[in-house]
Amino acid sequence: MLLPPRPAEGERQDGRTQMERPGRLLLLSELRVRNAAYDVSLSRSLLTWKRRICSPVYHPFRPSVCHSVLVSEIISVREEEEENSSRGRDDGSWKKIKEREGKDCRQAFTVFYVERVQQHRWRCAEVIFTCPEGALCQQWVSSIREQLAAIASRPKHLLVYINPYSGKRQGKRIYEQKVAPLFAQAGVSTNVIVTEHANHARDHLKTEAELKKFDGVVCVGGDGMFSEIIHGLIWRTQIDGGVDPNSPEEALLPCSLRIGIIPAGSTDCICFATVGANDPVTSALHIIVGDSQPMDVCSVHHNNTFLRYSVSLLGYGFYGDVLTDSERKRWMGPARYDLSGVKMFLTHHYYEGTVSYLPAKGIMGTPRDASRCRSGCVVCQHNGQLLSEKAARYEVDEASDSESDSEWRTIRGKFLAINAASMSCACPRSPKGLSPAAHLADGTTDLILVRKCSRFNFLRHLLRHTSKDDQFDLTFIDVHRVRRFRFTPRHCQSDSDLNLREIGKHQIFSQICRDHPACGCAPAYSNWNCDGEILTHTAIDVRVHCQLIKLFARGIEEPTVFEDITNPCAI
Repeated sequence: MLLPPRPAEGERQDGRTQMERPGRLLLLSELRVRNAAYDVSLSRSLLTWKRRICSPVYHPFRPSVCHSVLVSEIISVREEEEENSSRGRDDGSWKKIKEREGKDCRQAFTVFYVERVQQHRWRCAEVIFTCPEGALCQQWVSSIREQLAAIASRPKHLLVYINPYSGKRQGKRIYEQKVAPLFAQAGVSTNVIVTEHANHARDHLKTEAELKKFDGVVCVGGDGMFSEIIHGLIWRTQIDGGVDPNSPEEALLPCSLRIGIIPAGSTDCICFATVGANDPVTSALHIIVGDSQPMDVCSVHHNNTFLRYSVSLLGYGFYGDVLTDSERKRWMGPARYDLSGVKMFLTHHYYEGTVSYLPAKGIMGTPRDASRCRSGCVVCQHNGQLLSEKAARYEVDEASDSESDSEWRTIRGKFLAINAASMSCACPRSPKGLSPAAHLADGTTDLILVRKCSRFNFLRHLLRHTSKDDQFDLTFIDVHRVRRFRFTPRHCQSDSDLNLREIGKHQIFSQICRDHPACGCAPAYSNWNCDGEILTHTAIDVRVHCQLIKLFARGIEEPTVFEDITNPCAI
């Protein structure tokens, strides 16, 4: 009986080679690193090099000789020329190349990869592998490049906006010295625009930018620059999709392009909350490897007119007053926020009004949770899927109106602060943030109401932003996880067109005379602080749009992730 021919070694019955199967090794060779022999292997997910141990004697205190790098976190690979041996690198693998027989100018290659360091920071590390022959070297380089090219999430063309005036006016220098070389090394092409005036980036994205040519948009600056980018990109997406941005009832279309943030401003809260560090190199590496982090966006309307988008904090009362006062002290730099904060705390203004909100029902998580939004957050994934299913059902059956009047809740009172946190709002000064358990992409915002109280109690609340205590465990604090809310000041309920610019000059006396209308002074109003910008209206309608944008980020990684990856033998 004739038997069918056996498949060749490394080949399956269906004709595919074993290396095509996920988890199988693509290459395995004995290479040299720093003049030491290593077994180097490449699979679709990992590049691993393990030192060959010749001595049978066990050395319990010998440092780790096993290293692994995720292929997705390899930045690039480069063939080395023979003349590179004169660079005097610390790596000794090149010192013997000229002495080898059968000289070949391409017998070594360098792999550049992500290395995690302290406090969520990333660095570009490198390792040089020396091959016994040039053909093997080229095979390794080609295989690694093929795996990198197969990662569809990696950007190839980026539109970059640089704000040269943000922060300490270092944006252009930071990009040119720290970011541009990494992009060039990774083969990412860029179109760089240095902004010349306020809202330059926003207006360019709205009208002129040819977005189809790019895989993402990068902003070099602070939170104000990021705000410009999202306003231009979201507006452009809605107009191109036939959606009216001025209607608060419209479900906005998600943006297809991801946004990268290179921190270079006075405050970089968005970057800190999504990456865990305000470091340009770390952010650039997240962009290069093609990370993606969805994020909710709040639309703010007044009388069916669009005002602004918000991704972090909407604050009325204390935080609105601090921003308004600090704008007059911009010459002081970041120190102006401390001075204005002390001043507004001592002033201790409170404001009357009505808050109506639509609670988020049937979702995972509450504002009082001990868990935090981290990379791969289960709460964001679950709630995002839940809300998308609800939206699909609503389009089919308009009768199932999830925003019916019966579901709205109303609170009237006197408030020192009204805050809506769509993320934790953590920053280096307040590592926990305003709402530690808030999530980046769960389709909700945490509405925090600080009722009128004594200065001492309000100070207790503020101090808890920097401590481990539950900052909502106070009798004068109410916190609700909501999908939508509205606010109307007490004296504005019959005048919905109130413009703050017209009443600012009366606010000095308004606190004294708020309960004595006979004196003729205007009632007291605060300003809304919308991601560091002042809104011109107090009566607003806020709606959360789930996962409207995506960033080149992955959320803050847990410390265990760092430990597992920096200890390669645990992978």
